[in-house]
Amino acid sequence: MRELARDGRVSNLVLAERVGLSPSATSRRLGELEQSGVIRGYRAMLDRETLGYGFLAYVTVGLNQHTKAAQAAFEVAMAQAPQVRECHNVTGVFEYLLRVETRDLAAYKVFHTDVLGTLPQVNSITSYIVMGSPKDERA
Repeated sequence: MRELARDGRVSNLVLAERVGLSPSATSRRLGELEQSGVIRGYRAMLDRETLGYGFLAYVTVGLNQHTKAAQAAFEVAMAQAPQVRECHNVTGVFEYLLRVETRDLAAYKVFHTDVLGTLPQVNSITSYIVMGSPKDERA
């Protein structure tokens, strides 16, 4: 699985060689991992800056109501916001942690004001601007 996480496009033959199994055994095990849901899919690692999304922020959001309805409404809004690449319901001082990608700071301000700022469930917003990512293993 480490080899696949490092390179999901590796050929079965090369993968078999790396893990010390026959190609047929490797193919069978890979199929089993896919069927059982251990491997949920394969992704391309995209260069955000090349795509025009050079600004990255992690945003914590606190809700003003701690109800199922408030959470559901917030989650629907985040699912519809293309700037939100990840939305996590977390424990602690705030309810949500978002990973937000935009073109630049001005575009982030529009998202902050026109999307998050208009949601009636939102009580607090704290932005953490990413200045660099010396380690990022997300696919």
